[in-house]
Amino acid sequence: MSNLVIGLGSNMGERRTNICLALKTLENNGLRPVRVSSLYETEPYGYYEQGLFLNCVALFEYSGSPIELMKEVLRIETELGRVRALKWGPRMIDIDILLLGDLVIESALLTVPHYDMHNRSFVLLPLMEILPEARDPKSGLLYSSFLREEMYRSCRLVESPFICHEKPDSTTE
Repeated sequence: MSNLVIGLGSNMGERRTNICLALKTLENNGLRPVRVSSLYETEPYGYYEQGLFLNCVALFEYSGSPIELMKEVLRIETELGRVRALKWGPRMIDIDILLLGDLVIESALLTVPHYDMHNRSFVLLPLMEILPEARDPKSGLLYSSFLREEMYRSCRLVESPFICHEKPDSTTE
């Protein structure tokens, strides 16, 4: 079994519900979360003319094929309403495979570790909650070493702990 780290985000509709539904769908497909980070609200990344995102990171144990996992993630995103109309555009759900053990994969379908996770506060801060000793498989550097002061200001903690079966706070929708 390898540690599988997945990032989840949503900035359309009922954002918190979308993330909970994605976690539940992953679980229904055999991926039971070991740990889930707090929920953060963040500015959009890349394309700024859109609503704020809710984000979290989840840790799973996984022993299957990375490519089959990516195909399943893409299927789940589509099933949950993801439309790929604009790069970095608004989305009902975004599910990113961030890390898979110490694997380094660079294919047309999948890049692990996620190519830009070291620059994304909405990935690094939640990752530090659930795997504070996580290292970049390419460089061996701790992901915590990539954190910069402005990253702490760009993420607003919304819900900690983030537990899907509880009634959401109105500030997270």
